[in-house]
Amino acid sequence: MFMSISTTGSAESPATDLGFLLHKHPGKVQRFTTSHGEAHVFYPEAGDELCTAALLLDVDPIALVRKGRGKGRGGSPDFALAQYVNDRPYAASSLLAVALRTVFRSAMKGVCQARPELPELARPLRIALPAVPANGVGEGGGPEMVARLFEPMGWRVEAEAVPLDEAFPEWGESRYVRIELAAESVRLSDALHQLYVLLPVLDGAKHYWVAPDEVDKLLAAGEGWLADHPERALITRRYLSRRWSLTRAAMERLELARLAEADDREVEEIDNAVADEPDEPAQEIPGAPTGTAPASDDPGNPGNPGNPANPEAPAPGKQPSLAEQRRAAILAALRETGATKVADLGCGQGELIGALLKDARFTGILGVDVSVRALRVAARKLRLERLPERQAARVTLAQGALTYTDARLKGFDAAVLCEVIEHLDLPRLPALESAVFGSARPGAVVVTTPNAEYNVRWESLPAGAVRHADHRFEWSRAEFRAWAERVASAYGYTVELRPVGPQDPEVGPPTQLALFRTATDTAAGTTTGTTTDTAAATTADTDTITATTTPTPEGGEPR
Repeated sequence: MFMSISTTGSAESPATDLGFLLHKHPGKVQRFTTSHGEAHVFYPEAGDELCTAALLLDVDPIALVRKGRGKGRGGSPDFALAQYVNDRPYAASSLLAVALRTVFRSAMKGVCQARPELPELARPLRIALPAVPANGVGEGGGPEMVARLFEPMGWRVEAEAVPLDEAFPEWGESRYVRIELAAESVRLSDALHQLYVLLPVLDGAKHYWVAPDEVDKLLAAGEGWLADHPERALITRRYLSRRWSLTRAAMERLELARLAEADDREVEEIDNAVADEPDEPAQEIPGAPTGTAPASDDPGNPGNPGNPANPEAPAPGKQPSLAEQRRAAILAALRETGATKVADLGCGQGELIGALLKDARFTGILGVDVSVRALRVAARKLRLERLPERQAARVTLAQGALTYTDARLKGFDAAVLCEVIEHLDLPRLPALESAVFGSARPGAVVVTTPNAEYNVRWESLPAGAVRHADHRFEWSRAEFRAWAERVASAYGYTVELRPVGPQDPEVGPPTQLALFRTATDTAAGTTTGTTTDTAAATTADTDTITATTTPTPEGGEPR
């Protein structure tokens, strides 16, 4: 199999700089041993204006058979005949991709000790591949697939199907394509990485067993271009030989990389909803007496242990945590709206989804989070694979960023942002408002966030510090009210503010909740953009517990 790489230059920037980039001298013919044959690198032409480097891979098909390759799963599509006749020595495939990595390893890394500035310089390149299998049964193979794969990255593509026999044109075209790629400005390392991924993709068959570490290889070689490629699903699926578990893992990581790049953040910054260490044990409720139940006999009280209709009710004598009180307040608000289809936006590890599943009135539940790890933990904790089919059909988990409009979020009766907004940088908050209140526009939106005034009651929290390392801000009651009123007015909602957790007479509750409703879903007589404060109302104080103990900060912000 054969491939050539050409570049042009001038006396000031000679084309022979290609030799420095490839770490192969233009005046020599060099031979390298690969796992499947001998690779030869030579230069048919080397001058200041034009330089061409050629890679010839001489594959021994008998050696492939002896090693057990070239057949079976992941091998040649014609594996029944592969021991006798195969295209591995002639057509550029995964064997050539492996040879690229072996022979041009330093060039792919973008390293050049002799001329350190060269690897970062983009230059004109032309790459010729005389024979490439372009299999695409059901996926549009041939020259069309070549164009779909290379053109989005800026390559000019000339792809021509090779006839089965030029003497007999009526026999039609073969599955092989003659390819020439040209780009005016591209880094050599980027071009080699793209070839390393896309040659096996075009071939559609690998000569070796695809193990889980192939996901890491794909993402490393695809860094900077694969996440935004319009055919990334096709590329991922075919590169990983259609192993669906690996494909799913790779697609999740690619989506995370795409979202991180869009927000100009590191992946670790947005995939932090799940701690690397085990969960900390639940802590006592701030300001609540240990070992006592909520002080209420109201059957509608979300904290009433005698209320069988409430899935969040604690066991008799057990004090609910702040996270449990928060979920109970959210469930109460959702029940008031009459919602049956609910989207939990920023669902984390799925605690709220678990509570929603226990209530049959919620027939459709969508959990969205940017963190792949969080969604995996949620699926495991919810035991989605073990749920009865009817129960499992009620729940969908999806990866997504809430700062971008998403058609999947439309059509829900209510949406929940439980301890989410404080994890966004303030300049990004308007984007979330537009995506949720403007584009998705559910009938109701429930938002909870910490009350910064209450932080003085946390003895272990340093003065001026926030409750969680990832919090970008924490608002006072007045600041939260101002934000809620502005959003309600801007998007045609009414809003009602409620306390969650023990009500302190000086600094208020530890958590504050806002219930937004569209004007059409609000009771008659309520005007758009109005605010109702129910801090003093009996129904809103059902979660309030008299403070008699020293509070300690909650750990890990469970939702």
